[in-house]
Amino acid sequence: MNYRTLGRTGYQVSEIGYGTWGIGRKMWRGGNDKQSLRALHRAADLGLNFLDTALIYGEGHSERLIGQFLKDLPAQAMVVATKVPPLNLRWPAQGSLRETFPREHIIESAETSLRNLRVDSLDLLQLHVWSPDWIDEDEWYEVLTDLKKSGKVKFFGVSIGDHKPKEALQLVSSGLVDSIQVIFNIFEQSPLKELFPVCLENNVGVIARVPFDEGALCGEITPETRFAKKDWRNRYFSGDRKRQVFDRVVRLKKLLGSGEGTLPELALGFCLHPQAVSTVIPGMRSSRHVDANLRVSDQPPLTSGMLSQLRTHSWKKNFYKG
Repeated sequence: MNYRTLGRTGYQVSEIGYGTWGIGRKMWRGGNDKQSLRALHRAADLGLNFLDTALIYGEGHSERLIGQFLKDLPAQAMVVATKVPPLNLRWPAQGSLRETFPREHIIESAETSLRNLRVDSLDLLQLHVWSPDWIDEDEWYEVLTDLKKSGKVKFFGVSIGDHKPKEALQLVSSGLVDSIQVIFNIFEQSPLKELFPVCLENNVGVIARVPFDEGALCGEITPETRFAKKDWRNRYFSGDRKRQVFDRVVRLKKLLGSGEGTLPELALGFCLHPQAVSTVIPGMRSSRHVDANLRVSDQPPLTSGMLSQLRTHSWKKNFYKG
């Protein structure tokens, strides 16, 4: 496993991290807690040391499961990032700062996460949504700074809205946050143009999320794919979207040869190529997923020729809408 610095936090984090939305189970089907705990331990055994979770994942279930996992590990073995949900539960960010992240709500959420994770201090606390309209307001920053001064939070950042990396440019330049979480994958390449250079310039860590585009870049979705009844991907891949994904993935697979491995490996390799990216966080619900994803860190980086070809597969879309 290779490690990178998470911006000004100084944390040395595994370049492949662990996205834990799936193990919260509420909006995903498949897997169970025993399987998830085995996968977490397997990841730790292979050198992974960065977990990304959120209070909203399974209404705290993901955090509580991680807390159970952490009690069996040596102190400081993991860097755990979690998120404060918007009070109005609106994704992407909607409404005023007072409606979304009032002081009392941020404090209460942080306290709940501390209890769920069974820790005395949160390594990284992120606001789960962000609006550039809030940049000139003081309350969100003051309360996070107070939490940091109290020792309950070590560093803080924000998770940027879906496919809107430009909305964080002023925030990153301001020096107010330690990290940014953003969608970045073969299809969604827009952070490369402006956001990543600004993050490097300001020493802000980058957590790259959705490396597989919610499963599209795993290469297994066909027009006939069916998800479980309550799986949220029924909405994400609604209408003719599975056909759109399938057609584009067929073209991507033509790039695979003897040296490129699988499509998921290619997808992770692409996410790791920018210097600005500190860690990429695929979701993993089994030890099989862990083994497959973590071995990418031990593979040679993608060639410039392959990267040039992959850049032609950028796809402007937003399946989170509608």
